[in-house]
Amino acid sequence: MARRTRQLMAMIPALGLAVMAASGCATPVNQGSGGSNISLVQAGKLVTCTHLSYKPFQFSQGDKTVGFDVDLVDLIAKDLGVTQQIFDTPFETITSGTSFNANQCDLAAAGMTITDERKQAIDFSDPYFEASQALLVKKGSGYKDLASLKGKKLGVQQDTTGEKYANDNAAANGYTVVQFEDLPLMETAVRTGAVDAAINDNGVLYDYAKEFPDTEVTTEFATGEQYGIGVKKGNTALLTKINDVLKKAKESGEYDKIYEKWFGKKPEKK
Repeated sequence: MARRTRQLMAMIPALGLAVMAASGCATPVNQGSGGSNISLVQAGKLVTCTHLSYKPFQFSQGDKTVGFDVDLVDLIAKDLGVTQQIFDTPFETITSGTSFNANQCDLAAAGMTITDERKQAIDFSDPYFEASQALLVKKGSGYKDLASLKGKKLGVQQDTTGEKYANDNAAANGYTVVQFEDLPLMETAVRTGAVDAAINDNGVLYDYAKEFPDTEVTTEFATGEQYGIGVKKGNTALLTKINDVLKKAKESGEYDKIYEKWFGKKPEKK
């Protein structure tokens, strides 16, 4: 996921620091019970960086941000005795570590695949969700795989693993890659015919096809991806807490309940 102009990207660190300083939050605040050794950027808050919209992981519903990732982070906030606050930011500022370095958030939950490149800039929790890439097309289009898109346009979302997969396979399959700043723009482009197909994580595309039955997911690509919650490099205290809460949620069945709430079924056991 990800996405706004490079000029905005360049301005974000300075703006973020200015905002935090003005609000008195530039210095992390030590929390009390449940997290005595954990520092948060705002007292009483667990600030989550994400990039909206990435339904069903995080998206706006009325005046609230809801989703699978949001519910999981709420468990962490509850354990710390604080409340979660969402900070919407371009995806690149998360994966680059910029948001953490500017004290804009404590953690990032954004349907974010753990990759070696991203691990150079931020630390990740234990995996909490498995994903693969998938192909979204207009129903009845006949596009069943990348080879069938020769001479066609394939939409991708900027700074995602789907974009990388599409670019890596473009020469072999003869399609043109068209980049979009966010997921909704890319999905809409399929419906309007601006692109012939689009590639992204399977979870979000199946959710979209369910909402818009004039589209369909015709294939998945076994990329073996896993999502992780991101934190600032070296923030081992918070990372340990996140892993502990995720582990307990899986053992207690709470994770399964949240999964079923957003995906309509329990996760497959392996």
